[in-house]
This record gives sequence, structure tokens and C-alpha cells, in this order.
Amino acid sequence: MASNSNPRVEASLLIDSDPSPVVTVNPGGRSPFLVIGDHAGNVIPLSLGMMEIDSRDLCRHIAWDIGVAGLGLALAERLDAVFIRQTYSRLVIDCNRAPGSVDAMPAVSDGTIVPANAALTPEDRTARIDAIHVPYHRAIADELARRDREGQASILVALHSFTPAMSGGPARPWHAGILHDGGDPSFALALLTALRREADLVVGDNEPYRMDQVDYTLPLHAYPLRRLYAEIEIRQDLLADEQGQRRWASILERCLLAASATEEG
Repeated sequence: MASNSNPRVEASLLIDSDPSPVVTVNPGGRSPFLVIGDHAGNVIPLSLGMMEIDSRDLCRHIAWDIGVAGLGLALAERLDAVFIRQTYSRLVIDCNRAPGSVDAMPAVSDGTIVPANAALTPEDRTARIDAIHVPYHRAIADELARRDREGQASILVALHSFTPAMSGGPARPWHAGILHDGGDPSFALALLTALRREADLVVGDNEPYRMDQVDYTLPLHAYPLRRLYAEIEIRQDLLADEQGQRRWASILERCLLAASATEEG
């Protein structure tokens, strides 16, 4: 079901034994939903070693969006959707940030120092952008172009997960949140309504984060042509195992289809 056929940009950052920066699950899926995972992986290129951080940090929210890879796979299966996911840790480069922004390669993340990012040269930054950021966004753009050529509708669904509490911060009460801002937010709002109809769920509207100029992926791929979209945040303790991921895939399948029917109506 998965394909690693996206061409890798040759750069000194990645070597032959490193995995492709992009994985496309269920290529050719006929659903209108194009599911994307900016932070689905936590791999570090071999050339960077451990980036001078503890190996345990790679399992934390600072390194990736916990549970998104499994959730995206389950949604692809349930919806016959294409799922495009990024392989490498957001500590290497955050693909939901403008490549030139300081926080695309953070020197500190939720209080944890990332020494390998403290003094990056312009050449270091360019290598990460060319090897990971560019091919990931090219894969999304190419998939959208293919669908447009073939007359296949596209609704972008960006999957993210959030920690139950930031370091030293209060517990977050939401089970999930729907983020939206510019372009055409009508689908995101319809999805928010559908999720709030689910029993026992606390669903935030632009919570726990507000979608703004910091986000990169949806503003790049959805806003200019006013494509329908939604950015979904799910609390990470609810996606910590396969059972939780399957449960949320079922919830999202139901709500995504309901929101899509609302748009068609």
C-alpha cells in the first residue's frame, strides 16, 4: 500500500542508507481527502548522529507528532485516501514552517536544548531544506496537480497531535482541536461541528494552537486556490497505541464524511 517512489534530492545530508524523506501511502486513492503528516516521523539522518540529544527525546512530542503515522495509515485504509507523510524528525527540520524561519530548525524545543541546531551555517540549513523540506512539499504539490488533471476533488486534511501539557504548563482539556484561518475555512468549520456532535468529546476551535502565519503547509497548498482543508490536532495520550489510533480513525472517518456531505449539500 505504501510507496517510496518520490525522488530524493541528492544532498550530503542524506546517504544511501537513509530512508526517503517522503512516504506516500495508498498512491492513487480515489477519496477526495488528501491526508498529510508534516511531523509523522522521528528519524534523524545518519550524518547528524543523535544531534547531541538524549535518545529518549526522540520519543517525545518535541521530535514528532506521536500517533500520526498510525492514524494516517488507518484513515488511508478506511477512506481509500492518499496519505503523504514526512519521515524525519521536526528537530531536523519542521516541514510546517517556512524553510527560512528560525523555528524551522529549533535550537530549543519546549525547554529542551538541541545543541546540533545552535550554530547552523547557511550551508547546513540549505542542505536540510533541499534534502527534506523541498521533496516533501513537492510530493504534495505533485499529488494535487495530478488530481486536478484527472478531475479528482481534493480536501486537504493535515494531521497533528499535541502533548497533554507543555513543560510546566496546565493540563489541556481538549481531546481534539480543529485549526483554520485563511483561504476557504468552510470545511474545517463543518468538521468542527461534526466532531462536537460526538459524545464526550471536548473539541477546540483553534485550540490548543491558533492557526496563523506560523503554519506553512496548508497556507501554501490550500489557500491560493481556496482548496477545502482542515488541520486536525488530537491529544497524544489518545493516540499512544494502535487501539487509540484505530478509535480516532473511526471517529474521523465518520466526521470527515459528514463534513464533506455538508459541503456538497
